[in-house]
Amino acid sequence: MYTEAYVKQLEDKIALLVQENKRLHESVEFLTRKLFGRSSEKTSAVIGQLHLFDEAEEVAVPTIPEPTLQEIDKYRRKKFKGQRMELLKDLPHDKVICRLDDEDLACPQCNNPLFTVGEEFIRTEVEYIPAKVRVIDYYRESYECRSCKRTDNPYFEKSPMPYPVVMHSMASPSSVAHVMYQKFVNALPLYRQEKDWENLGIKLSRATMANWIIVASRDWLAPIVKLLRTKLLQEKYIHADETTVQVLNEEGRKNTTDSYMWVYGTYNGSKTPIRIFEYQQTRSGKHPQEFLKGFRGYLHVDAYPGYNKVPDITRCFCWSHVRRHFIDALPKDVSSPEATLPSIAIGYCNKLFEIETQLESLTPEERKIQRLEQEKPVLDAFWSWVEANADLCLPKSKLAAAMNYAINQKEGLMTYLEDGNCSISNNLAENSIRPFTVGRRNWLFSGSPKGADASAAVYSIVETAKANGLNPYEYLRFIFKNLPGVQFGQYPEFLEDYLPWSPDAQEFCKRAGS
Repeated sequence: MYTEAYVKQLEDKIALLVQENKRLHESVEFLTRKLFGRSSEKTSAVIGQLHLFDEAEEVAVPTIPEPTLQEIDKYRRKKFKGQRMELLKDLPHDKVICRLDDEDLACPQCNNPLFTVGEEFIRTEVEYIPAKVRVIDYYRESYECRSCKRTDNPYFEKSPMPYPVVMHSMASPSSVAHVMYQKFVNALPLYRQEKDWENLGIKLSRATMANWIIVASRDWLAPIVKLLRTKLLQEKYIHADETTVQVLNEEGRKNTTDSYMWVYGTYNGSKTPIRIFEYQQTRSGKHPQEFLKGFRGYLHVDAYPGYNKVPDITRCFCWSHVRRHFIDALPKDVSSPEATLPSIAIGYCNKLFEIETQLESLTPEERKIQRLEQEKPVLDAFWSWVEANADLCLPKSKLAAAMNYAINQKEGLMTYLEDGNCSISNNLAENSIRPFTVGRRNWLFSGSPKGADASAAVYSIVETAKANGLNPYEYLRFIFKNLPGVQFGQYPEFLEDYLPWSPDAQEFCKRAGS
């Protein structure tokens, strides 16, 4: 006969094994979804289903009915009349008229000549003109004064020459801009660009292109990025994020050790949009502390504790991260009982984002008022629900982690209510850093710290250009064509003319359709 104590011990052990089995099953589902599932974080919850939030009194009750996840029917985007012409309106048009051959310009009935009486439009085509390379040989003329030549003080003068982008190199503004554009905008690695140049008739090695990027970034882009950082720190709202990057040949570090690319950007309403990337070897909080020295305002970030080292700022946490944690907690079968609690949390988050969409057109002052009227009740209901259900979660489960994340970051998640210019999410920084993560999948690593610094400078320029409605290639070419030879070291104010919102940059680099 087993003793009561022994039976209790076995029951407890079975309960622990059941919990562990659930956690392992959840982990397998989560990893499978991450590996093979869709990368989008969009949920199937129908925006607007949460009618229960219409009344504040109803919202504040923690026992309110549960929001549900529903599938959205797929739809086809309808074409509107004139869509094709709208698409092609900014492109040059050539008119091609199809005519009869001279021998056919005779009436087959009476043999008299035929004359043009009108024309009929048939169709529009887009023609691709392949790129081509040409070599420019620079010469300069010398001049003399014929009168002074006959004296003891002859006078000679030579014509000015454009300053080169890279000294003692065949690099031109357009070629360097093209290499950077292909790698940092189109995510085309240098070894593939090497093949493209070869197809154009020139053997341009990846080592040469890498040198162009490093030198041109150091000499001409870095000073602009430095000025952009000065402008950024004068803003009241900044978004920040970071991601890993593998950098080879770092002193005292293995090539497999993770380094980090940080990004800092202005908020959506800024009149001078800025995006700055910074390479650092570690994820230490000292890096944002140093970069943001002198900044006073709202810092939109995730809950990474490293940002706590930044003094004199107010942190705004991201509701997209909250929703992401609950999405990760969803089981494979969203109709199962285990999906109930995550789906409720996702419903709350979706309701907040729905209201934010409706408030986009308001002034900051109006937005703040409406947030307090419409979103504050939703937030109160969410926190009441979390407190009531946090203890019901399986310990160490994804759902428990999501609940704890929300509870621990409550203060920072409520900060956005203080100011109408604050954002409910840090999506701006995440969207800014996404081109870097896409490029990283293709070129995998930076060959050296100098290469990583150059990459940070180029990404800063091209992403800032895009944020200001500029064509990144044209903006790079604009800088490389005009900035070399400018005495900005002696006169730093000259750099103002090369910022993306300057009149010249806006005139010459405006992106089509902007």
